[in-house]
Amino acid sequence: MIDKATVAQILDSANIVEVVSDFVSLKRRGSGFVGLCPFHNEKTPSFSVSPARNYCHCFSCGKGGSPVGFMMELEQMSYVEALKYLAQKYHIEVHERELTDKEREEQTERESMLVINEAANKHFEDNLYNTPDGKEIGLTYFAERGFSAATIKKFRLGYSLDKRNDLYSTLVKQGYNPKYLISTGLCIDDNRGGGFDRFKGRAMFPVMNVAGKIIAFGGRTLKNEPAKYVNSPESVIFKKSRELYGLFQAKQAIVKKGKCFLVEGYADVISMHQAGFDNTVASSGTSLTEGQISMIHRFTENVTVLYDGDAAGIKASLRSIDLLLNEGLNIKVLLLPDGHDPDSFARSHSTSEIQAYIDENETDFIQFKMQILLEGAKNDPIKRSAVIQDVVKSIAVIPNAITRSVYTKECASRLNIDESLLVAEIAKVIEQNKKRETERRQREKQGGDPQQQQPQEQPDTVPTATTTPAEPEVKVGITPQRSNHDAILYPHERELIRYVVKYGMADFCEAVDDEGNTFTLNLLQYVANELSIDRMSFSNPLFAAIFKAAEEVAEQFGDVFNHFYHTVNHEAEQMRLQGIAEIQAMQLTMAEIESHENELNEKIEAYKAGRIRNFKVNFLEKQLCSSAVDAIREASLQLIYEKHQLSRIHTKYNHLPTETEKLTKLIPEAIYNWKSALLLCQIKDLQQQMATMDEAQMEQAIMRLQELFKIRSELAKYLGDRVVNPKL
Repeated sequence: MIDKATVAQILDSANIVEVVSDFVSLKRRGSGFVGLCPFHNEKTPSFSVSPARNYCHCFSCGKGGSPVGFMMELEQMSYVEALKYLAQKYHIEVHERELTDKEREEQTERESMLVINEAANKHFEDNLYNTPDGKEIGLTYFAERGFSAATIKKFRLGYSLDKRNDLYSTLVKQGYNPKYLISTGLCIDDNRGGGFDRFKGRAMFPVMNVAGKIIAFGGRTLKNEPAKYVNSPESVIFKKSRELYGLFQAKQAIVKKGKCFLVEGYADVISMHQAGFDNTVASSGTSLTEGQISMIHRFTENVTVLYDGDAAGIKASLRSIDLLLNEGLNIKVLLLPDGHDPDSFARSHSTSEIQAYIDENETDFIQFKMQILLEGAKNDPIKRSAVIQDVVKSIAVIPNAITRSVYTKECASRLNIDESLLVAEIAKVIEQNKKRETERRQREKQGGDPQQQQPQEQPDTVPTATTTPAEPEVKVGITPQRSNHDAILYPHERELIRYVVKYGMADFCEAVDDEGNTFTLNLLQYVANELSIDRMSFSNPLFAAIFKAAEEVAEQFGDVFNHFYHTVNHEAEQMRLQGIAEIQAMQLTMAEIESHENELNEKIEAYKAGRIRNFKVNFLEKQLCSSAVDAIREASLQLIYEKHQLSRIHTKYNHLPTETEKLTKLIPEAIYNWKSALLLCQIKDLQQQMATMDEAQMEQAIMRLQELFKIRSELAKYLGDRVVNPKL
């Protein structure tokens, strides 16, 4: 379990732009960034990343979050896994305590499978470098393939000894659960309480997901066996239709170079990387899928597919390229010389020779497709007609109308056919595709288990303008108490809890204790004190859970702040030493030196005050938006998310007070508006009860109603008049 100070340091260090950029190609737009959403397939960017708020959000599917929430959602990591990933990224030492037996048992199946895959790969690497068979067989094979030592380490290649249960017995002796050796596919159950190795006697190629976690293996036989490659079966952590071999190693180069080379096998990727084309990935021998294409589209819009000279193989792959076109990608094709595949071509040519060949031979996919299909059909009208229909189908899946128009014109000229006929045929195909898609969706909606068609229980969220506030749901261990007044109380409770999440630890006002000493209250303390005086509590269970979580986080603030304060003082001291050195390097009079030192001290004090103020303002938001409890994390993100912002034109010439500057007015208003709403609920309840009262009860009820109306009237006058001594 990670200690609180380390968690706070991770949350404070993690930059949402840097974290998301590892998985999505971002482009600046205004004060933020946009990119293609990694959570669903889309062709136009709707995924927004805000450096100022340090979170991301998709306007289409609604997913996103803080750096921790983003990693948990994208890679299906646990809370602790996401924290450790970010700690490793930002070189933060993780301080944690040993898990208890119960906690270890509660680790998820996914976590255990990732751990055992990592342990297995370390064993394969150890075999490769430290065993006689590994050196003589495994390393010799990789050397024959032309892989350098650096390349072998980059892709973490290894060797599985040619023994029945070497891996199984080794990892079981080390304390790993044999259950996960079987479920990952590393070993096969022998039905006698043991297991044998799936990959024995093979060169090992670990398959990593985009975050660098080992999720599967490919094993290449080094003997004369019918199965040249054996691959891990699909599992909880591995779905081959969603993964691309080499993407973890290639993603940064793809973004930097603005292009992705797509090949077929492990060796193709490795040889291309070694030759300098480190923006290469592979579909690992499977037909290209929509999931894999979507993964590529996160990082670039430009894809070049490399083919060897096998005409039959090329024709079989043309359908996969249509999927790339449908995704809106710009597709090029590179046909390699006869007798070469990407692996052999990369090994037998220098980087400059390969680049020159690409520049000279890279062609547009549509032109390439026409060239391939027209071979042998020039004098056959029937075959020629079939080629035209095939090309029309490819053009029809291109989502961009302008791009379709350009291709249509070019194909009409190339095929010597009336352009208007092509336009009409393409329109027909587009309409047919839409119809088929509609029918497919209807079949999916109507088919399957009738029980699965029942309304699904929705995840816990804070109701928005499009949801009904009268039925808030929560799954954080709290039993919702239904009320007839949810709709009345909800907006006021939501507004107050939003302020708490966004600014809870910010210095808010001064207070005086029983002995007359003045001290500072933060916003959370002020709100808690006001609620305590009138014995108020949140009726919405989710808001109540968030407020409780905020108070629990606040209890840890002192230790975390002391660590932060020490860091700020160290930074300030470095600034002071650097500033003094610069002043000493100048030829100044004593008066000028004193003046510069005063300016330096003022600058340092302002820097410290700003850092401390920002830390306090953002502390609770970062903690709650990165909570380990899904409902609290997701609701907190919705609460702080600002969908609409004033344009720069609107604020260019006029300073509008920020919400932070108005808190000393907004918080008392929010509390008293809530109190007024509570009084209204009491009035409505009393009025409803009066219908069944006798005369004596009615008289008391009328007196109580008058009292409630009077209090509510006084509250209305009081709203806006109360003043607190601000500290912000």
